Amino acid sequence: MKKRHYRRATTAVSTACLTALLLSSCEKPAPGLSKISASSAPSVYTDAAAPAPAPSAPAAVAVTKPTPAPEAPKPAMPTPAVVSTPPPAAVPEPPAAPAPAPVVAPPAPAAPPAPAAAPVAITGPAITIKPEMPKPLFVGTPLPKENPPPNLDTSIVPTLEVKVPEGVTLLSKGKPVTSNDSAPIGDLTLATDGDKQGDDGYFVDLMPGKAWIQIDLGESKEIWLLWVWHFHKQNVMFKDVIAQVSDDPEFKTSTAVFNNDFDNSAGLGVGPDKSYIETNNGRPIPVNGVKGRYVRFSSNGRDLDDTNQYIEVEVYGK
Repeated sequence: MKKRHYRRATTAVSTACLTALLLSSCEKPAPGLSKISASSAPSVYTDAAAPAPAPSAPAAVAVTKPTPAPEAPKPAMPTPAVVSTPPPAAVPEPPAAPAPAPVVAPPAPAAPPAPAAAPVAITGPAITIKPEMPKPLFVGTPLPKENPPPNLDTSIVPTLEVKVPEGVTLLSKGKPVTSNDSAPIGDLTLATDGDKQGDDGYFVDLMPGKAWIQIDLGESKEIWLLWVWHFHKQNVMFKDVIAQVSDDPEFKTSTAVFNNDFDNSAGLGVGPDKSYIETNNGRPIPVNGVKGRYVRFSSNGRDLDDTNQYIEVEVYGK
């Protein structure tokens, strides 16, 4: 009895050992076998060729969605009222402060005017001096300047003849001429040659600035009329035109018979006469019997530049 039990026990142990050995030593199943999932029996292998039964699809379950209840209408929002805002009123700019009045220095006292010839009425018979005028070299009447001097003669009415006492004749033609310019352009004798044309070659051109020419009559004469032609080929005006008569060749004493220097820029005193625009008619200067041997004409440039030109000077007397 004991031996039989022993054999059963031995057989059971052997079977258990063999099963454990097979399961632990085989990482893969034998060819043709597949490993059953954990849901199958852990120690049973089935034939791999036999397909596993496909799981049956779950029965479809009809799902009925509940019909949503209609939403209650939203209350309409009130439209905001449009309120227009008026633009801000323009603020007026403060008035500009008035500019301070310029400080003007008091004018310098003017030099006393040079002595003028005493007016002498013509008594007795008279004659008319009417020089031959050269041809004009520009067309039209010369117009006043844009920047005129305060004493500009704007009448632009030419004087073509002047009455003088009987016996008055032309004294200056061919008389010697001197100047403060030692090297003038052109001969000084052009001023007394009797030719009044204004073309180039008919006038003497003196140095810039203050310049003068002087005619020597040879002896003291009673002067009644001067007539001067400056350059008149352009619409030009000479400055500080002054005519003097003297018996002194150095003019330490003299009588001014014409002076249009309104600001004493020539240094010979302020004169009462008018500035004028040059024309082919020249400028007559009645003298009224002033006695002297020498006649001097001064100028201080012109409005275009500082040059001084003389075409002709005529001295009438007896």
